[in-house]
Formats: sequence, structure tokens, C-alpha cells
Amino acid sequence: MHRIEPVPVRKSIAVRTSPQKAFEVFVNGMGDWWIKEHSLTESGQRTVIIEARAGGRWYEVGNAGEEREWGRVIACDPPHRILLAWQLNADFDFDPTFQTEVEVWFEAKGESETIVTLEHRDLGNYGVRAEDLRGVLDSEKGWGGLLASYAAKVSAN
Repeated sequence: MHRIEPVPVRKSIAVRTSPQKAFEVFVNGMGDWWIKEHSLTESGQRTVIIEARAGGRWYEVGNAGEEREWGRVIACDPPHRILLAWQLNADFDFDPTFQTEVEVWFEAKGESETIVTLEHRDLGNYGVRAEDLRGVLDSEKGWGGLLASYAAKVSAN
């Protein structure tokens, strides 16, 4: 049986800062801009942590201190790109046997602007729910809203 791979979710946003700062806020400051309602913890999200090295963890820490895995770092090339394994299944539960990829590039445009491009791919791994999940990830409640929140945080710094 041949499956059809949905088109990746791809979003770009311009931020008025250097690639170094854009990368720093995206990766090391994710807990400051990630939408708090997007939480896997019982107590609510306190922060999100990316260990910015190949093999590093990507996880959430709840207000009560509990940790919930989201995935891991596949490759990290600051300040140019980061490649993450998103290991949340179609029910947004962590599954170590499941993986889609989120890659983010940081490209200088002129002296003081960076184009941040995010691609969430391998969505066919969601199987029969692939198109539904693509719609969620591509929405304002998905990567669109998350990148807007990220851009607002970069601008505030």
C-alpha cells in the first residue's frame, strides 16, 4: 500500500535581530515564548528546554517540576540551523518509536534582520490522521501562532 506524504508545514518570519540572537531566543528561550496552553504537564508549563547539541533532549517542565519529553535534537549548527525530532504522536503523547522532523533555519538579511524558516516534515508518519495533523500544525493554534509569539519575544529583547 502506497501512502501519500502530506506537504510539510513551512513557515517563515522576519525578525529584526541578528541570526545569533534569533537562534538564541528560539532555542535557549523557547520556554519564554512557547504558548503556555500547549502543555503536556498536569500542573501547566513552567518552561520548555532544548539541550542544543546532537542527541540532546527537547522537553517541557511543569509548574510542579514534572518533565514531559517532546523529542530530541538531531543536529545543531548555531546560529544557522537546528533539526529536532518531534516525537509527539497524533494524540500529542510522547512516543519514543514515533518521529517527525522540525528543522529551523536562521538566515541573515541585511545588517539587522533574520529570516527564520521552520519546516515540520515527515507528516505521513501520522498515518490515516496525517492530513488532520497537518491542518492543526499549520494553523494559528499551531506553528503560525507559535512563530508569532516567538517574533514578539525577539522584538521585546
